[in-house]
Amino acid sequence: MTSAPPSGTRAESPIPAAAASPAVPATDAAPATSPTDRRRWFALAIVMTAAFMDLVDVTIVNIAIPSIQGSLGATFSAIQWITAGYALAFAAGLITGGRLGDIYGRKRLFLIGMGGFTLASALCGFAANPDVLVASRILQGATAALMVPQVLSIVHATFPAHERGKVFGLFGAIVGLGAVTGPLLGALLTEWNLFGLEWRPIFLINLPVGIAGLILGRKFITESKAPRALRLDLPGVVLVTLALLALIYPLTRGRELDWPLWGYLSMAGSLVVLAVFVAYERWKTRRDGSPLVELSLFKVKSFAAGIAVQLTFGVFSGIFFMVWTLYMQIGLGWSALRAGVTGIPFSIAVSVAAGISVQKLVPRFGRKVLQTGALTMAAGLLLYIWEADHFGKEISSWQMALPLIVMGLGMGLIVAPLTDAVLSEVPKEHAGSASGLINTTGQTGNAFGIGLVSVVFFGIVDNKMELAHGAQSAVGAAYVDAFQNALGWVVGVLIVIFLLMFALPKRAPEHEAPEHEAPERADDVQKEPALTA
Repeated sequence: MTSAPPSGTRAESPIPAAAASPAVPATDAAPATSPTDRRRWFALAIVMTAAFMDLVDVTIVNIAIPSIQGSLGATFSAIQWITAGYALAFAAGLITGGRLGDIYGRKRLFLIGMGGFTLASALCGFAANPDVLVASRILQGATAALMVPQVLSIVHATFPAHERGKVFGLFGAIVGLGAVTGPLLGALLTEWNLFGLEWRPIFLINLPVGIAGLILGRKFITESKAPRALRLDLPGVVLVTLALLALIYPLTRGRELDWPLWGYLSMAGSLVVLAVFVAYERWKTRRDGSPLVELSLFKVKSFAAGIAVQLTFGVFSGIFFMVWTLYMQIGLGWSALRAGVTGIPFSIAVSVAAGISVQKLVPRFGRKVLQTGALTMAAGLLLYIWEADHFGKEISSWQMALPLIVMGLGMGLIVAPLTDAVLSEVPKEHAGSASGLINTTGQTGNAFGIGLVSVVFFGIVDNKMELAHGAQSAVGAAYVDAFQNALGWVVGVLIVIFLLMFALPKRAPEHEAPEHEAPERADDVQKEPALTA
C-alpha cells in the first residue's frame, strides 16, 4: 500500500483496492459550477491525477525498499518508518485536513496539499541518509492528508447529482489502475536506474505531475466551502498521534535495542494517553459538538465492529505487503522488476472480485460475502505457506500465482462492500465523520502492522542467523522461514476479522435516500477509495 485495501487501501505497504462507495462530504447549497461549464472536466482530471499520484506513491515505495536499504545503508527500523511514518502522518491528519478544506476552501487546501506533497517528494528523492528520507516521508503523508480529503469534496461541489455516479465510477477505475500500476512502475523505475539515481525516480516522478497540477488547478478548479463546517480539534490530533507514536515507535526500535524497559513502559503509556484522548473528546463534544472522533458512533454495534475490522485489516496489510517484498527480493534474491510482475495477478484478482462482490454477490448474500472473503484470503495464505515451505528458495513466480489469485479474490470480496456495511446503521448526520474515521482507522492499523514486522518477521530472521553464526549463505533460508511465520500470524488476523464480521448487518444496506441528499451536518472527511497493502 499499501495494495488493494479496504476503504482502501492506505497502504504504506498497501496496494490500492477496488473503489468503495465514497461517503458524502459536507456540501454546499448548490454545485459551484454550471453543468454546462466544460472546465469542470478539466478540474476532474486534475483532482483524479492527484488521487492517482497519491495511490501510486503508496504502492510504489514497497517494491523499492530493498534498493533503498542497500543504497542508504538503512536499518530495518528505518525501512519500517519509511512506510509507517507516511501512514501514521496520513492517518493523523485526514480528518483535520477535510475540516480545513470545509472552513478555508477546498481548492485552497488542495493546492497547498499538492504543493507540499510535491516538495516532500523532492526531499525524498534527494534524501542523503535514512533520517532525512523518513522525515520527508512523514511530511509527504501529512501533506497528502491535506490534499486527498479535498478530492471528493471538490467533485461533489463541482458536479450536479446526476453526473456524480459517472464520476465516482471513474474513480473506481483510477483506483484499480493504481493497484496494478504502482508496484510495476516502482519496479521499472528502480530496475532502469535512470541517470544512476537508483530508487530515487520513484519519488522524483511526482515533481512534473505536481507542478502541472498546481498550475492547472489554479485555473480550472472552482473554490467551494461548507456552509456549516465543524471546528478544528488540534489537541485531539496531538493526543491520538502521541498515543500511536508511543505504541509504534518501541515496536520498530525495540528489536535493534534489545527490547529495553522504556519500550514496554512507552507501549503501556500509550493506553494512558488513549484514555486521556477519549476523556478529552467527551469534553469537546459537550463544549462545542465538534470532536475529532464522534464517540457516540461506537454505540452502533455494526459500526464499532466495522471499525475493528478495518483496523485489523490494516494490520494484515501492514504485515503482509512489507514481508512479501523482503521475502522476494532479499530472501529469494529476485530483482525489483520480477517482484513487481509477480504481484500483477493479485492486483487483477482484487479488482475483478471487487466489482462482482458489489454488483452481484453482496445484494444477494450480505455479510456472508465478506466472511467468505476473509476465509478465502486465509486459504490463499495457507497455500502460500505450504508452497514456500515445499519449494523453498527454488519457488517460481508462476508457482506463486495460484495463492496470490486466491488471496486477491478474497480481498476483493471484502474491500469494496466493507464501507457500506460499516456505515449502514450510522445516522445520516454522522456519515462524514464515520467514513473519515473508517479510513483513518485503516491507515492506523497499517502503521501498527508495519511495526509488528519487527516481532513476527525480523525476530525470526535474527534467531535463524544467530543459529547459523551469521553466515551469509543462511540469509535466504532465514527470510523464507520468517516469511512463513509472518504469514501464520496474518492467517490468525484474518480469523479475527472473520469473527468480527458477525457483528456486521446480515443483509446489504438499502440506500433509500437519493444521492444528492447530503447530511445536514457539515462533516470533515469523505472516504477515500480504499487503500491497503
